[in-house]
Amino acid sequence: MSESQLPDQFEEFTKARKEGFLKAMAIKEAGGHIAGTFCTFTPCELMDAAGIHPVSLCGMSPEPIPAAERDLPKNLCPLIKSSYGFAVSDTCPYTYFSDLIVGETTCDGKKKMYELLGKLKDVYILQLPQGIDRDYALELWTKELYRFRTVLEEKFHVTITDAALREAAVLRNQLRQARTALMELQKLDPPPFTGLGLYQLLDGLGFSFDLQANLKKLTDLTRQLLEDYNAGARPVPAGQKRILVTGCPIGGVLEKTVKVVEENGGVVVCFENCGGIKPTRYLVDTQADDIMTAIAKRYLNIGCAVMTPNPQRMELLPQLVEEFRVDGILEIELQTCHPYTVERQQIKQLASEIGVPFLAVDTDYSQSDLGQLTTRIAAFIEML
Repeated sequence: MSESQLPDQFEEFTKARKEGFLKAMAIKEAGGHIAGTFCTFTPCELMDAAGIHPVSLCGMSPEPIPAAERDLPKNLCPLIKSSYGFAVSDTCPYTYFSDLIVGETTCDGKKKMYELLGKLKDVYILQLPQGIDRDYALELWTKELYRFRTVLEEKFHVTITDAALREAAVLRNQLRQARTALMELQKLDPPPFTGLGLYQLLDGLGFSFDLQANLKKLTDLTRQLLEDYNAGARPVPAGQKRILVTGCPIGGVLEKTVKVVEENGGVVVCFENCGGIKPTRYLVDTQADDIMTAIAKRYLNIGCAVMTPNPQRMELLPQLVEEFRVDGILEIELQTCHPYTVERQQIKQLASEIGVPFLAVDTDYSQSDLGQLTTRIAAFIEML
């Protein structure tokens, strides 16, 4: 396989993604395996222990959406349409290289999309409990992970040992702690990063398959940023309003939300959503007697709106507001994402109770609402 065999749109992707494509191709040429994933609920430790390289397939571009709409309804979440569009149009090398795609029963739109995706690629769907308040939820999810473990062993002709799982969990914990440490530099006033720069940096690391190298990059960068900051480097002006972003995955709308915040007197100091701090603060208990149950427990604690009830999100947000000294909360929701749009009322009430101004915006991957978004966000920051 050569670079000329990559999809035509190869040149359109960012540098980090392009470099990742080449690394993925090298893995395949060396006889390795890649698993495409869509969600932070996907237990990476099991794939790590099996010698399989996981990579995110979440679509963040509007370009493949027309191809997706030949099969999917137009009034569906843009992330789902973009993700499926890349697959059906064969324009994402990560989807192209994936030996297995791992889905999960989070939102209904994704669940049904996975059925169509299964006609194109080998898809395995994890059956996630819809809440954590039942006494059988952890047992159910642990059994599901045991089933997934068996599927991986049989498909890839490997043996996943408990020792390998513990080793994988230790490394993943270290990566989560390193990502958290980097994000927590934003507690400084003024922060050492723009939110846009921080998010893009973390996103780019997701396309490197060398976890040890990623750990070193994160650790070195955090140390260097702190040294530069203490030496007087101040890339973010003092006095910017400190914004916490919550809600849906925002990779596909980053420019017209976070960038707009930071062009109008604000700076995003904390991303609570799944591309940010929410999934990094929960670690696997690597000393637990049953490592599979420990892994299951760690993922079940992620406070996503697909859970009913969802106490983790309601408990985490006030903590983050206090720790990052937040001036305002911005909830970014993708159109037709019902779990987050319905849960918005609870977040609005929570913000009122803790005395922090709140703004929610609905958007998609098009540029048609850029002017309206800019007006609303600028007015919100000016009010602060």
